[in-house]
Amino acid sequence: MKKGKLINSEISHVISKMGHTDMLTICDSGLPIPKNAQRIDLALKEGVPSFIETLDTVLEELKVEEVVIACEIEDISPNLYEKIVKRFKDIKITKVAHEEFKNLTKESMAVVRTGEFTPYANIILKSGVVF
Repeated sequence: MKKGKLINSEISHVISKMGHTDMLTICDSGLPIPKNAQRIDLALKEGVPSFIETLDTVLEELKVEEVVIACEIEDISPNLYEKIVKRFKDIKITKVAHEEFKNLTKESMAVVRTGEFTPYANIILKSGVVF
């Protein structure tokens, strides 16, 4: 049995295939998921699992060199924005308009849908390298 915190086989598989700058999206329950993207749906009910809980678990396994968030999060969901910034102190945070963010998700290897109901609780993680 897998020893680490991340035991979801679909997410583990996607991370194991990721190379430098490949992207993985973690989103709230309302973000439209592109039809051609691999959809990993974890949502059970409102708040379960939460965006932050899912993000923290993925970060246990994935080396991240840059993140992309919608600029609207800073004004609409400032508490969540601060939690994100705290996790990526030494990592580049790129802010784009929400419409551009949705277009970028089309390039993600997969989109992980959470049960989060907080507006703009979405992030694109760009893979770094461990060497």
